[in-house]
Amino acid sequence: MVLLAACSSEEKPYVERPVGDLYNDAMDNLQAGQEKKAAKLFDEVERQHPYSSWATKAQLMSAYAYYQANEYDDAITAIDRYIELHPASPDVPYAYYLKGLCYYERISDIHRDQEMTEKAKQVFSELVNRYPDSEYARDAQLKVELANDHLAGKEMVVGRYYLRRNYYLAAINRFKAVVDQYQTTTHVPEALLRLTEAYTALGLDEEARRTAAVLGYNYPQSDWYEDAYKLLGKHGARTEGSSSFSQR
Repeated sequence: MVLLAACSSEEKPYVERPVGDLYNDAMDNLQAGQEKKAAKLFDEVERQHPYSSWATKAQLMSAYAYYQANEYDDAITAIDRYIELHPASPDVPYAYYLKGLCYYERISDIHRDQEMTEKAKQVFSELVNRYPDSEYARDAQLKVELANDHLAGKEMVVGRYYLRRNYYLAAINRFKAVVDQYQTTTHVPEALLRLTEAYTALGLDEEARRTAAVLGYNYPQSDWYEDAYKLLGKHGARTEGSSSFSQR
């Protein structure tokens, strides 16, 4: 009991501070690199002065401080709350942009799970659709395109895996996804070549020729088209029990 009494006596009493002092203290900590402490102080601004104009600013600054501290989930929680409470605020486009960055900066290598890539794409797409004239829309659109390229790269990794192991139908589904869903990415020419390879291995010569023709029409100078042309010349008839997968 003596120990408990000692601990309780060390607790700092609650002291309400002027809103300007709290906010400035939070900003000072943020600039000093104490992001987590700054976030807590911004939260305190809203807690002590919920109806002040400073509280609205502090909510968004709290999210930014958490983001700077790499506390992305806390930042996203704060951003979602800000958007819900202030849907008409002129800073909402920035809030969406900051939320997108919280996912975008956690995008992993294409050989790993792409949940963060999907979420980043979703948020940035929503920003572009809702606020196409905002100052953040252009960069958000660029990040959508980069996310698409990343997702297409993931499909290619899986498709190549299946192709190497002669799981041709599974490989075809992956490469078709790249061609159909990620048409503007850099992976489409290779996807068309890999489709040609898979169709050839299955003896679907007409599908192989049609796919190679699409590749040649859209990417006539591509090395992938050159490979497809050689492939069709080499495999004019079905080659039983062999895989045509190249090592490019």
